[in-house]
Amino acid sequence: MRGFWSRALRRPWLMAACLALPLAQGCAPVRGVGDMGVVIERASGSVEVVETTGQTVLSRVEGLGDLSHASLVYSRDGRFGFVFGRDGGLSKVDLLTGQLVGRVMQSGNSIGGAISQDGKLVAVANYQPGGVRVFDAETLRQVADIPAIGADGRSSKVVGIEDSTDGCFVFSLFDSDEIWVADLKVPAKPVVTKFTGIGSKPYDALISPDGRYYIAGLFGEDGFALLDLWNLDAGVKRVLPDYGRGEKRTAVYKMPHLEGWGMTEDLVFLPAMGRHEVLIVERAGWREVGRVPVVGQPVFVMAQPDGRRIWVNFAHPDNGHLQVIDVPSRKVVKSLQPGPAVMHMEFTPRGEHVWVSVRDGDRVEVYDTATFERISTLPATKPSGIFFTSRAHKIGL
Repeated sequence: MRGFWSRALRRPWLMAACLALPLAQGCAPVRGVGDMGVVIERASGSVEVVETTGQTVLSRVEGLGDLSHASLVYSRDGRFGFVFGRDGGLSKVDLLTGQLVGRVMQSGNSIGGAISQDGKLVAVANYQPGGVRVFDAETLRQVADIPAIGADGRSSKVVGIEDSTDGCFVFSLFDSDEIWVADLKVPAKPVVTKFTGIGSKPYDALISPDGRYYIAGLFGEDGFALLDLWNLDAGVKRVLPDYGRGEKRTAVYKMPHLEGWGMTEDLVFLPAMGRHEVLIVERAGWREVGRVPVVGQPVFVMAQPDGRRIWVNFAHPDNGHLQVIDVPSRKVVKSLQPGPAVMHMEFTPRGEHVWVSVRDGDRVEVYDTATFERISTLPATKPSGIFFTSRAHKIGL
């Protein structure tokens, strides 16, 4: 295909002929992918391919299986999206042609994945069977299998998988209370460094934007497990020991998503589990320095690209709300009600707009982040995750 396009560029008549053909015949439109993205339609096993400049839906791709907890990563050039389905399916979508170009059923139950720093490997975290399977990004051929057998000898669910630097993936073992770092410079021979006893039931994780810190949330006890990937010899440390539901156990209606933490230059804004608060943490030393009262239990706490404001959505029964926190004043400055079941938010690359999925309203709303005005509405079938191609150039997304 690469050779075809190089010939077409030298022959205007060939380029014109290709542009006149329907996409089904294999010709991709001539456009960049920098303003494109994908909206997950969780109930129908489909995704919408969208563009943010004109705020339109370009195509719809079907046949992706169970997308009830789907996530996505992008190829290095942003053209291909790798969709991780809950049913264990790994699907490869071509954004330019609007086609499903590859799909493998790699497990019985999976919970997300990551793409390597060089874009050559796609890793999937699995519940059943527990472990991580790694695939060639070009062909979807399996190149590595890392069973998650913990120190107790039992198989464990894998959660919180993140791409790191230097050819590594980092992930947590929910049932075994461990964090593993897998070096896949030689995919056929993974080198795994294991950290045990990191805290009870790590349920999700994130990696800092610079790729240095891996942070796992703990469901079985308060606090977080922190691993400095620049200094593995230091082991896993416990931070924010008072974070969680505390001695008085409260109902948690939806687990917070740690990848949705809002990180600014020196602060972290994170959801208080089971509480109607957003916690403010100082990145130097990981010390709590404040709290912001909000309307419900936060799920995603996301910073605009400029770090000036934090956008928050909520668990049921308050999931029709959206609130905006001003970072300098540390106060809620705007409350919105986009519609029933606000599931996810995604900022355009420079942050002038935010796209909001309204699952039970079957639509995506687009807001101006400066004025908070709604500027567009796009139809979508039970939308959940929204993923723009700018993620292709960021660690951990």
